[in-house]
Amino acid sequence: MTATHVISTAGHVDHGKSTLVKALTGTDPDRFTEEKERGLTIDLGFAAAELPSGRTIAIVDVPGHIRFLKNMLAGVGAVDATLFVVAAPEGWKPQSEEHLRILELLDTTAGVIALTQIDLVDDDLAELATLDVEEHVVGTFLEGAPIIPVDSISGRGIDDLRAALDTLVDNTPQAADLGRPRLWIDRSFAPKGTGTVVTGTLTGGTVSVDDALMIQPLGTEVRVRAIQSLHHDVASITPGNRVALNLNGVAHHDVERGHVLVDRGQWHLTRTFDASLRVLDSLDHAVSRRGAHVVYLGSGEHPAALRVLGPDAINPGEQGFVRLRLPDVVPLLPGDRFVLRESGRGETIGGGEVLDVDPIVRASKAQPDRSVDRVVAERGWVDAAELQLLTGEIREPTVGRWVVEPAALEAGTTELATLIAESGAIGLDLASIDERQRAIVATLDDVSIDGGRAKPQGAAALGADHPFIAALDAAPFAPPTPADVEVDRSEVRELVRQGLVVEQDGLFFSASAVEQAALTIARMLATKPEGVTVAEVREAFDTSRKYAMPLLARLDGTGVTRRRNDVRIAGPRLPAI
Repeated sequence: MTATHVISTAGHVDHGKSTLVKALTGTDPDRFTEEKERGLTIDLGFAAAELPSGRTIAIVDVPGHIRFLKNMLAGVGAVDATLFVVAAPEGWKPQSEEHLRILELLDTTAGVIALTQIDLVDDDLAELATLDVEEHVVGTFLEGAPIIPVDSISGRGIDDLRAALDTLVDNTPQAADLGRPRLWIDRSFAPKGTGTVVTGTLTGGTVSVDDALMIQPLGTEVRVRAIQSLHHDVASITPGNRVALNLNGVAHHDVERGHVLVDRGQWHLTRTFDASLRVLDSLDHAVSRRGAHVVYLGSGEHPAALRVLGPDAINPGEQGFVRLRLPDVVPLLPGDRFVLRESGRGETIGGGEVLDVDPIVRASKAQPDRSVDRVVAERGWVDAAELQLLTGEIREPTVGRWVVEPAALEAGTTELATLIAESGAIGLDLASIDERQRAIVATLDDVSIDGGRAKPQGAAALGADHPFIAALDAAPFAPPTPADVEVDRSEVRELVRQGLVVEQDGLFFSASAVEQAALTIARMLATKPEGVTVAEVREAFDTSRKYAMPLLARLDGTGVTRRRNDVRIAGPRLPAI
């Protein structure tokens, strides 16, 4: 299903938002008996309206009363534009102002103003009400927005409002499909015989039937059984739509407003984030860490510990940076918007933009922004896939699977070059360095890889002329130890790897000594095929049992000889003589 646009209402209580939505859509958005009896919207309502162009928009009707502000915030967190409602008889009210400021904090950029209850005022009062609204929206995103006089009861102006909404939709871009869906849940219920159903406005990516998703912060995996949008069953749904998902794998009473549906592994889950904070001009005090703060993200309301970054406080009308800590994880990206309230005073403080979803610099030194380069610079090395989770942007890896800050890469390259140079002819064992260093080695033009070792190009290789081999050949059946010859153990391991030296039971023999031993025993077995004893072998080698036993173990292991009781007999690989 292609994207529709989602429009939220906003405005003071009793200014006729729900009645207007019913006039536009034919649907009463008030779901609760209490709402219908009192004429007061206390929770979110949802409806759809067909516009003159034939397009359909989804409308989220939000409550205007101050006591239900958190429900209003849940409804405007993922909308494209607003239908701002002001009643002509009453004009601009405090809740009108607060709703407008909240919309601005959430970076809402487009809207239409409905001047409702127009039949209750004469032409002069209607004109004064219009001027009053125009004055209050100067300098905001609603400056210059069409103001449509309407009466929801008689239907006056409703067609004009539909036409204005059509124009609004024309000029409002549709939600982008970034391949990473996120649904902030605003309702969870269980219709009889259906199972768990959740609703919300889908952003970020497409969701299809049978998709496996995760509910955060529960960490519960669910499967999408069915999808409905604007009362139609669909197989898949694109971002920018109001959607109801029927889920398998979770009970509806375990899912709350503010929980989030996402694809596993596509989001960084965080409890702490750095953000910009614009404090409202109307606030009568500075914002500091003191107070009981609540942050609104998507459809969620979260108690938050606040730390101002830099100065101790942010004054009214100013912007600063803050670090917010939440009790539960949420899937966030830089660019997400939030609203901050102080619950003790019951007031909206301000709002802003998420800048860093995983701050690693101490709060006293943090300087957050949305720069990908800053994230890389602070970490030095960042897995490219992790960087995408942290920033939402794709960067090609610099080395291996990492995006590396230039200075960190230069330092790592210099350190590695020194290690390789100091390793000499034997080379640097790649098993002895970490994964990042191995990734750098693969980029070095003047280094060759041989047998799991990195060597400078043109470096002389260890060979049969090595002094240790000469010492072993000088006493083939009573060989010296590496310490006797003062040879580095790493060089000995390389000679063993090359097959020039044989290690057996902690002793080292030259390869030629092992071959000589095999020929000697072959001659002995030619005259005594029934087998030779250890004592006879020791005497033939003119050595002690200390050396004879490891040699025999080597020959047994390679199939040159076989042990039968107390003698050695010919094995399948006994050399011919």
